[in-house]
Amino acid sequence: MKLIKPLVVLDLETTGIWIEKDRIIEIGMIKLNVDGQQETFNTKVNPGMPIPPVVTELTGISDLDVKDAPSFGAIASRVKSFIEGADIGGFNVERFDLPLLAREFLDAGVAFDYSSSTIYDAQKIYHVHERRDLFAAFAFYCHQELKSAHSALADSKATLDILQEQLKRYGNSREDIEALKEFDYKQSSEFFDHERKFRWWNGELYMTFGKYAKKESLKVIAKKDPHYLEWVLDRDFSDEVKSMIQGVLNGEHPKQV
Repeated sequence: MKLIKPLVVLDLETTGIWIEKDRIIEIGMIKLNVDGQQETFNTKVNPGMPIPPVVTELTGISDLDVKDAPSFGAIASRVKSFIEGADIGGFNVERFDLPLLAREFLDAGVAFDYSSSTIYDAQKIYHVHERRDLFAAFAFYCHQELKSAHSALADSKATLDILQEQLKRYGNSREDIEALKEFDYKQSSEFFDHERKFRWWNGELYMTFGKYAKKESLKVIAKKDPHYLEWVLDRDFSDEVKSMIQGVLNGEHPKQV
């Protein structure tokens, strides 16, 4: 790989995927210099909050692992120095890692501007060059070319064939379709409602709209400004949301499933 300026490829492990609130628990970076020499930077980071069990299961990083690790503020200047002057690469780095990293720098009071860096996002390149549609899925799972695409019945038949093949591959020898339920990764664990107006973070619900957006939990708002929640009850929200808000006003706080 020939370079005209250094390239830093980075990846973050975090407490979650809410860019405005979640925190880094590990940062790993590789710098490829113009002369071909490589440097690495890797450290656990104490996020200053509990690591959710689902994150520990995914990453293998627990509260105990970061107990004695530095906070991001303590290493921010070193991280900035490692990246500064380089182009940046990663997988989904443009939509996730870099915005979250920039917010961590902001919280630490360290100026960080990557606008002059060229971003090489492997995920974007992958999705541009490798189809991720029904044609591609049918070819991958069923080893056939989809001939009658965009005919509703043909597309439904192809999807059924794909599901049957997925059951064979991922169903752990089970034949019932419910074996595929464990691969349901819809937003229910992240958001309370389908409109994504209320979001879970660190076991508490937060609004994603209005003057308290991403700032205060509903529990805090109910104590300091209950009239704002009463305002929500008079607006065009689902019955599920209104029932939840009424419960919060009554001191009944929902729990994340």
